[in-house]
Amino acid sequence: MADVMINPQNFNGTLPQEIGKLDIKIKKIHLMFLILSLSLWGCGYRFSGGGTLPAGIKTVSISTFTNKTSMVGIENIITSDIIYEFTRSNEVTLSSPQSADASVSGTVNLMRIDTVARRGSNRSLERKVTVYVALILKDRNGKIIRNIKEISDNEIFEVTLDKIKTELNRKRAIKKLSPRLAEKIFNSLAEDF
Repeated sequence: MADVMINPQNFNGTLPQEIGKLDIKIKKIHLMFLILSLSLWGCGYRFSGGGTLPAGIKTVSISTFTNKTSMVGIENIITSDIIYEFTRSNEVTLSSPQSADASVSGTVNLMRIDTVARRGSNRSLERKVTVYVALILKDRNGKIIRNIKEISDNEIFEVTLDKIKTELNRKRAIKKLSPRLAEKIFNSLAEDF
């Protein structure tokens, strides 16, 4: 933080008490930030995108996930966000299947829609879409390193009387939950290693 330069001549030779109080408040804020930083560092907290995969894996290939849902293209949205999440990591590089240390493959198993708010007994106002994914991390010899049978995320979307707009809202909700799901997937693959 830059020091604030105050010209004492503007105050006729005396500085108001408020400036001294402000200086104390700034020092308290710096101290609280330092304590918070040290406590997060001490408990092992880390920001996403910096995890490492097991067994010295430095290169990974990611194949397009299989889609077992009724939504065409959901596998491309999920796979794209997983690829992006892996590229954020400084520890792993994407590679072709032939030269990669490991491969990630998966399936979008289920897309579930539940009503979360309604008007009366037969009119939904909001629904929640939940996407369930299973995935496998294998080494270059085909040995399974990590098998995640189910990981999911959800997002609420508005239901309108216009079915096309409601469908668009559902697709937007899936695009919104997909990056969170990808982050969960990466963290699950990298955890405990």
